[in-house]
Amino acid sequence: MRVFHRISKLLRQHINFVRTNEVTFSPATPDLNQDVINATELEKKFTAARETVLSLQHKDGHWCFPLEADCTIPAEYILMMHFMDEVDVDLEIKLARFIRAQQDLKHGGWPLYYGGHLDLSCTVKAYYALKLAGDSPDTAHMARARAAVLEQGGAARANVFTRIVLAMYDQIPWRGIPVVPAELILLPRWFPFHLSKVSYWSRAVMVPLSILCTLKARAANPRRVQIRELFTVAPEDEQHYFPPALTRLNRLFMLIERVISRLEPLFPQSLRRFAVRRAERWIIERLNGECGLGAIFPAMVNAHEALALLGYAYDHPYREQCRKALQGLLVDEGEHMWCQPCTSPVWDTVLTCLALQEDQGIDQQPVREALDWLVMQQILEEPGDWRDSCPQLLGGGWAFQYANPHYPDLDDTAAVAWALHQGNSSTHHQSLARAANWLAGMQSGDGGFAAFDIDNTCHYLNEIPFADHGALIDPPTSDVTARCVGLLAKYGESRHQDAVQNGMAFLFREQESNGAWFGRWGTNYIYGTWSVLEAFRLAKLDTEHTAIRRAVQWLLSVQREDGGWGESNDTYFKPAQAGQFETSTSFQTAWALLGLMAAGEVDSRPVRNGINYLLRSQSSDGLWEEPWFTAPGFPRVFYLKYHGYSKYFPLWALARYRALLREHTA
Repeated sequence: MRVFHRISKLLRQHINFVRTNEVTFSPATPDLNQDVINATELEKKFTAARETVLSLQHKDGHWCFPLEADCTIPAEYILMMHFMDEVDVDLEIKLARFIRAQQDLKHGGWPLYYGGHLDLSCTVKAYYALKLAGDSPDTAHMARARAAVLEQGGAARANVFTRIVLAMYDQIPWRGIPVVPAELILLPRWFPFHLSKVSYWSRAVMVPLSILCTLKARAANPRRVQIRELFTVAPEDEQHYFPPALTRLNRLFMLIERVISRLEPLFPQSLRRFAVRRAERWIIERLNGECGLGAIFPAMVNAHEALALLGYAYDHPYREQCRKALQGLLVDEGEHMWCQPCTSPVWDTVLTCLALQEDQGIDQQPVREALDWLVMQQILEEPGDWRDSCPQLLGGGWAFQYANPHYPDLDDTAAVAWALHQGNSSTHHQSLARAANWLAGMQSGDGGFAAFDIDNTCHYLNEIPFADHGALIDPPTSDVTARCVGLLAKYGESRHQDAVQNGMAFLFREQESNGAWFGRWGTNYIYGTWSVLEAFRLAKLDTEHTAIRRAVQWLLSVQREDGGWGESNDTYFKPAQAGQFETSTSFQTAWALLGLMAAGEVDSRPVRNGINYLLRSQSSDGLWEEPWFTAPGFPRVFYLKYHGYSKYFPLWALARYRALLREHTA
């Protein structure tokens, strides 16, 4: 953990230096006539990157880099402490310092990702958290934030999750949020709404939240802090907490929701108590020790508050688990502290392994140690929600976090199995076989693969008022499908070939008109396109295939003058800007290079220019540093910065380039 915090602190210092000094991240425009790679420089810089990454490996073999989200997370941590009246003043001071430091000086609010536009809901929570921490509304930074919120229509226009917090703090009436009754957990599987029909993250968040909403939870708010100054109309007089319906189905669901909200007081109390107890048991079954419910921050907070509301004492083992799980997400940088949405040890470890495996001629002992650690994390016999759809399927997946046995994910599992296959260790054959069989059994009916579930495609659920974030379900995506198809094709078992062919057909259908693929779990079209081209390489698809040539042409068309690639999270709003950004980034340049090399373009000038970009932009410590967020948690509403992406992806691209050069000159 010391290494983890040291790296986080160095990264934050670097980013703050950049913000303070207005440094531009684009290196000087290169000589585009440069048509060679300096072999000595390539070797030197690759070695420096490799040695630095190896120095960050934990003693047990794994890697884990910080995972950062927007200021909603640290703000909610402060709000949670005041909800429970369990305020750690020193922690609150450090979290507040971090939140202040992230305020955007241009628009006065807080964005969802570095350099992004103001987000109303994030700004409302950040403002409230700072006021709870003692910031006066009269200070300059609070006045700027307040003006920004009012310009956007006030706190009443915030999203559903923010309005639920405001209702619990008595800032708005409960009629200002959609009804989320605990009785939802009792609905039968055939009903249009059922827990199995929504995504894992929605389930984990919604069940404890239904207890809070059903019991009309009320924050302790010991300092009696309110934020009425953020409303354009007095909250009790506000008539339009819900945005206008966008579709007929949305209008219908809003009507149904309003009817249910009127009828809710008439629900039988015995049924209500039974539903709350069922929800309570559901939470406790999945409490997940010190990694928390779902191993994700929002679910963990809701579970902690729900258990307190249900009467569990401060020192009860369940409450202690929740508290330790939340504390385990904190990153201490000395003067500042911030909170991660979750941890990413399995993902960071396997991607680092794949980068290091590109050159089998270099000592692979660190990789073997990492693979041994990964095998120990495989989930074989634990219960999981995915079993609702596949009760006879044997487990074999991996979770994203240190522990999350109810929710292994297909992306991590495919990547780990890929690394195990390349590791070629006889001791890992059983783990690899279980993983491949589990993946093949988790294929959706359209041939694609989702992150956690099969056929989680009830798109109508995104129309219900509660789902204004548009991420209530977990449908198959190109990037996850690519990883699964690539692994199953590389593994080569004949019993999996139908899954491979159906997955390939899904990928062909999903290709955009410009030749790219959408990146659901990485920003954005560059990530999706690399993922699919990598799958095609593993499946040994002819590099002259039309789909590959179209993808290559698109990647070449968006290469920047400095030789790199970059893409903004804005492309989730504006797909026409796919592959465009104000600067190149190391991780997106690495994705583009890996995709091009997978398509057979290693000898091309664009690839050489991209490699030269990575060599020029490398920091003195052997790594790459930049402030940009790298991935969506949920497109348009929640974004992430994987701090490891600027480390192992450029290393991976350099390693592959070196290996392919040797093959071509042998």
